[in-house]
Amino acid sequence: MADEKRKDGFFVTEEHLDYMEESVGELKEFPQPRAPHLWEAILSFGVLIAVMAVGIIVFEVDPHVPMFIGVIFAAIMALKIGYSWDQVETAMKDGIYRSLQAVMILIIVGILIAVWIVSGTVPAMIYYGLKILSPSIFLIAACIICSITSLATGTSWGTMGTMGLALIGIAIGLGIPEPMAAGAVISGAYFGDKMSPLSDTTNLAPAMAGTDVMTHVKFMGLPTAIAYGISLVLFAVLGFTTSHAGNADNSQVEAISNALSTNFNINPILLLPPVIVIGAIVMKVPAIPGITLGIISGVVIGLIFQPDSFGEYLSAGMNGVDREWANDVAFINAEGEETFILDRLLNSGGIMGMMFSVSMTIIAMMFGGIMEETKQMEIIVDKLLKLVKGPAGLVSMTEVTCLVSNATMPEQYISIVVPGRMYAETYKNMGLHPKTLSNALEGAGTVTSALIPWNTCGVFIATTLGLSVSQYIPFAFFNYLMPITVIILAFTGHALAYKDGRRAASGEAKQLLKQSVEEFNAVHKHQ
Repeated sequence: MADEKRKDGFFVTEEHLDYMEESVGELKEFPQPRAPHLWEAILSFGVLIAVMAVGIIVFEVDPHVPMFIGVIFAAIMALKIGYSWDQVETAMKDGIYRSLQAVMILIIVGILIAVWIVSGTVPAMIYYGLKILSPSIFLIAACIICSITSLATGTSWGTMGTMGLALIGIAIGLGIPEPMAAGAVISGAYFGDKMSPLSDTTNLAPAMAGTDVMTHVKFMGLPTAIAYGISLVLFAVLGFTTSHAGNADNSQVEAISNALSTNFNINPILLLPPVIVIGAIVMKVPAIPGITLGIISGVVIGLIFQPDSFGEYLSAGMNGVDREWANDVAFINAEGEETFILDRLLNSGGIMGMMFSVSMTIIAMMFGGIMEETKQMEIIVDKLLKLVKGPAGLVSMTEVTCLVSNATMPEQYISIVVPGRMYAETYKNMGLHPKTLSNALEGAGTVTSALIPWNTCGVFIATTLGLSVSQYIPFAFFNYLMPITVIILAFTGHALAYKDGRRAASGEAKQLLKQSVEEFNAVHKHQ
């Protein structure tokens, strides 16, 4: 065989050699990406922040197109530092893929909200809540109710979209300002989401840090309890002052109750779907099947008690509820405009009602995928890490990074995954147990997502509860107290754990950690 040559024990043809040489040539011509420069990474984030700020604050537009402009600039920067378009597109698709579970939950929750409204479940929750709750205890009760619901279900979104929506209606009837009520709902929902072993973020944080979920939950207990306790005290004080300001109007409570009973057949059995959902999750049914059980039970019970046909549930599940309500009650909303209570609360839900949040999630994850793949955030953090000299500083840096991630790569999961990957090795080298990192990730990554207007969580809350982030943020006490508490406790040692698991507030663990940190600084001083 004259056209064959021996290469390392194998016979190859001349055609094979020509093909391999051509392939190698193509690889040489293919641009290899380099590490981004610091100014390039800062510019990518700076452009996004600037465009978002101008779009939202100056022009008061939705965040979607400004976010997409940020995607365009991030893609251009990725091309500049050597990535091919195929690589950039793959990074965007990978980012979207990581958010698909959140997208599925959004769609299913949209159906759940619509079904529970048509079936009378949400109206029944509002109706009986108006009978039981009083203005003086409403805020603290709302926070605790949402905490229990979210703790049992593991989903803050599901809690806010159902229980939260009903509590906003009760607040309007009792004369409680909507932003205060929203703050109580959000604080409770995020407390439960943060502490529930069933929550995605509660499982994601220890996975990124390198520990198990129960170790993580136990270590979070102290800082979370402090932030939650302070929040409850603040809600109790607000509730006391609000109830003594003469805002409650019993005639309005009666008018809302009458309007609900006019439009729905109210019965305690209508409260069964939420009980079924909570029971399913407690029995360790995954979140999506558990919420689906809520949809099915809502349809079955609704067909029994309400006059609507099955087709009405199908239509509402897709397009949401949009009805003219008999005997609707007028009120002045948080923006000082007159609106109608049932129209405000019950014309909601559906898959299409969630498309605002779904589309924002997809665009945000396009940006996040590019920024993670090109390591533009990592280069900034690497520079900042050189300023960190101790474990408390490292925890503080983690909290800041999670907050910045929520603002610049605006998806809750990214703010846990990216900092978790970046800091895990540093925590280990400094002699810290992985639960120190997982606690820091949840202390800011999970809860601050609700404080960013263009974050997918902020968008969901604004869409579902009907209030902008700027309206409820002063009252979302738990969400901004949590990272502050973690940072303070890191400096006292109560949010630090030595690598053997002992809390490093005092004693031998504190001394051992001190020695590890000194060794870490000595090594990095000469690098």
